[in-house]
Formats: sequence, structure tokens, C-alpha cells
Amino acid sequence: MPSVISTAWIQNLLLKNSSNMKLIVNIPAYNEEKIIAETIKKIPRQFAGIDEVLIQVVDDGSTDKTAEKAKEAGADLIVSYKPNRRLAYSFKRAIENSLENGADIMVNIDADGQFDANEIPKLLKPILEGKADMVIGNRFGEIKAKNIPWIRKSLNKFAANVIGFFLGHETNDLTCGFRAHNRETMLRLNLVNTHFTYTQETIIDAIGKDLKLVWMPITIFYFDNREAKITKSIWKFVGNSFKIILKAIRDVRPLKFFGWPGLFFIFIGLIGMSIFAFHYFQDFKIRPYQNYIIFSSISIFFGIQLAIFALIADMIKSNRKLTEEQMYLFKVEKYKK
Repeated sequence: MPSVISTAWIQNLLLKNSSNMKLIVNIPAYNEEKIIAETIKKIPRQFAGIDEVLIQVVDDGSTDKTAEKAKEAGADLIVSYKPNRRLAYSFKRAIENSLENGADIMVNIDADGQFDANEIPKLLKPILEGKADMVIGNRFGEIKAKNIPWIRKSLNKFAANVIGFFLGHETNDLTCGFRAHNRETMLRLNLVNTHFTYTQETIIDAIGKDLKLVWMPITIFYFDNREAKITKSIWKFVGNSFKIILKAIRDVRPLKFFGWPGLFFIFIGLIGMSIFAFHYFQDFKIRPYQNYIIFSSISIFFGIQLAIFALIADMIKSNRKLTEEQMYLFKVEKYKK
């Protein structure tokens, strides 16, 4: 056996060990006793290309009867814990439990009924055809979302452009929770942040690991009277999302994150030095041009520091990739079907 095991080889092994295609539809829920049963009953139990469908509810520390109502409505798998740990931790537990139960694909859909469960086949198709590892619902594409807050749309578009620029990958809807993941994706993803949301971080992580991502237009309706589950403050949400995106880009593209600003400051410093030299060689006087020297020296010094950070961060990234590959192989063995 070769010393380096290719992803394709492992994928083929997983397919051979899978006698039937199992789909787990995951529903993260927090205090959804009024709507969870209706959401579960709307999920189809048969899909083309799928042999077995299970419905999984992750009860994220609810203080009401969400888990009980979900079980009564026919949920096959229920994961419950206390206290409330928020969406990222809920997603982490969903992946772990899906892998433990032999899922080949996990579709994530919100509990509040804003997404149409009849559109699940749209998310499954690219994965079943081998064209995608992860399919994300796009609320801003061909199908226009109803009642979507304009600030959400604007901020999402801005963040998508920033991430796409740094990662060199086209991105669309970053925060949609309606998405599908194949088994390879579930084994590959590693959530660092488990205190907030997971949507942006998992997309950046997947792009960094060269997984194939596809965005699929979906329908969604925002209920005006629904209270946001992620945060009650849009600005707190923006702040937390911004920190997650910055950290994720730093880890995935450290040379761009530190190197480009470093080169910029060095360039500005060299321009300042050039201006000083131009004036100095005209009259051979340092004054009143000494400020150019001070400013340029600080700028170049800061730029060099950022360049060094970029090289160190890139080395850390290489070591982390080796560690994550070992984690991946461990999970392949742990969750062997």
C-alpha cells in the first residue's frame, strides 16, 4: 500500500463499503415545540437515488418540549443536551451523530419551516451526480427570497465578495442553513468555533480543503414575527461573523492575509524613501524632510514584520494540514460503515 493515501482511493473505499445510500435530514432546534412536528411531517421519506431516509433532530438545550414533540412526530434520531450551546456546536453534534449512523449524505434544514423540504432533491442532485461535495442553498439567486431584510442581503453580498477575493473562489450565500454534505465533507470539516454559528466557517474550511461547492437557488419566506435564533442584535451578529471570517481566512490563506498588507506597507515606505531621496539630492539637506524618513522606516519595518508573520503562519498551516489529514484518517476508521 502506498505511504500516502489519496482522497479518491478513500472515496472509492467508502462507496464500496456502502451497500445502500443513506440520507439523514438534520433539523437543529431550540425551543421549537410549536412548529417542529409540522416541519418533520413536511419532509419527504423517499428521494430518487436514496435507499434510506432518517430524520434527525438536534435539540440544542431547549427549555420546552421540543425533543418530546419531535419524537412524537416521527423523528428517527434525537440528540439532546443541556444547556443551549448555539448553532455551531449543534452542527458539530449533527455531523458526529450522522456519521455514527452511517449517513452518506446529511441535509441540514431549519426547524422554523422557512425552507421548503420539497426542494431537498435540488440539493441532493449535484452530490449524487458527483458534481459537488457540498451544496448550499442560495437565497439571492434566480429565485428571490420573500421579505428578506435588506441589511442581511447587503452584508451577505459584501462578505461573499471579501471571502471570494481572498480565497480565489466564487461564493454566494454564506449564511444559508439549508445545505447538503456528502460523507467526504462530513469527515473533512473541522469546526474551530463552536460558540456562535458555523455557516461561514464551514464554507471557508471546505474551500481550503479543495472540496467541490455548488450553490443552488432555493425559495424561502421570512416570517416577520419570528425572533432570530442566532442573535437579537444584527450588529452583534455582524461583529461575530466578521471575527469568524477573519480568523478563517487567516488560517486558510495566511500568505494573502499577512503578506499582501506587508507588501503594501513596504511599498508605501519605499515611496516615502524615494520622495526623501529626490529632495535630498537637490539641496543635500535632511531638514525639513526628516518626517519622510521616520514615516517610511516605520512603514517598511511594519511591512517586514507582516511578511515574517505570513511565512510563519504558512508554516503553521502546513503543519495543521498534516494534523488534519491524520484526524481525517482517524475519522474514516472510527466511522467505518
